[in-house]
Amino acid sequence: MSASQKKRSRYQQVGMGKYKVPILLLCVFFNLCTILELKVDARTYSPLEREIEAKLKLLNKPAVKSIRMVPDFLLESQSSSTGVTSNSSSDVFQTWTKSGSCPEETVPIRRIRKEDLLRAVSLDRFGQKPLELFVNSTYNTNLNFHNLDGFVNLKNRADALLMAYAFNFIGAQANINVWNPKVEKPEDFTTAQMWLKATNGDNLESVEAGWTVNPKLYGDHKTRFFVYWTKDTYKSTGCFDLTCKGFVQTNKDVALGAILAPISIPFGQQYEINVGIFQDNNQNWWLKIKNNIPVGYWPAELFGNLKHSATTVQWGGQVFSYAVKTKPPHTGTQMGSGEEAYNKYKHACYMGAVRIKDYSQALKYPQFVTTHAGEPECYSALNIAPYGKDPVFFFGGAGRQPRYCP
Repeated sequence: MSASQKKRSRYQQVGMGKYKVPILLLCVFFNLCTILELKVDARTYSPLEREIEAKLKLLNKPAVKSIRMVPDFLLESQSSSTGVTSNSSSDVFQTWTKSGSCPEETVPIRRIRKEDLLRAVSLDRFGQKPLELFVNSTYNTNLNFHNLDGFVNLKNRADALLMAYAFNFIGAQANINVWNPKVEKPEDFTTAQMWLKATNGDNLESVEAGWTVNPKLYGDHKTRFFVYWTKDTYKSTGCFDLTCKGFVQTNKDVALGAILAPISIPFGQQYEINVGIFQDNNQNWWLKIKNNIPVGYWPAELFGNLKHSATTVQWGGQVFSYAVKTKPPHTGTQMGSGEEAYNKYKHACYMGAVRIKDYSQALKYPQFVTTHAGEPECYSALNIAPYGKDPVFFFGGAGRQPRYCP
């Protein structure tokens, strides 16, 4: 066995806490979407195992460099620009860089493991949100669709949103308060994020970014930074992070799907991550953090009408579960901090420094906004504007509660 093979073997065998396989970051060239080839034992494989091995080889191209990742996506404390918080953070860096760094013209990508694929509904849908049906809502005028551009009521998702609509948006941003809500069921996930959306015939197009707790995708209950996109209302296009072709990463110091830390606590220190999505002159949609640091982009050719502009921007939280919008018992998966919006700062999750950008090129608070809570008895939404300060949007909830959300 060569020295490099022995080194790789050690990385695959060392345990981290209760997880026997360490999380690795691998540096790959910009024009590669994935990383590391998996060593195959000399034995007979079943058809499913052969499919899994083929999928792993497709996802995990050879790496330029492997780095054993410290499982924290660390945010340092500094002053916040929300106007409500006085000691929050929007300065993001990753602790894996203390153990090494990616060479120039490479990017860090999380290694996909066999266990990740086995948790998926199918190999074809690995990295995608679950396929589901539209349902009627008070916003809908047609069966299974929507009235407001960009608003789609999905059967197995509960939302609590601040929405800006009716204009052509070419960018938006927010400081997203970071928590670690409880996810009750293995297939559930919860997010705090922003969406830029446009409709295209009977399809919704969307680019998204924020944080999530998604044990089915990532294999743990950690809070992680993520991106997503779709061209057809999550039916067959798009995916989380870099699990399919689409998002093009350019930043060698940020890893999609990485763990966020530290986490906000009730009554205590609050932490934020600044996230922005903006269109360039070539109609590509760029993801930025810390107000102006580019992470990568969604190419214009991925989209139809969203190539030109977004007609709806949404900020807030979402819970996916097969036990929402249905008969009791409701899921106990939390949104945001797990506290209701009316509990406000240091209790409820919030979005601060909410901004949009339109063809005026000004970064400003949207002129027309509305709030929406798909299950207000389970997850709530509240937009407030303290005197002389920016409006701040609070959202979240505990999910199942005996009295209000059985």
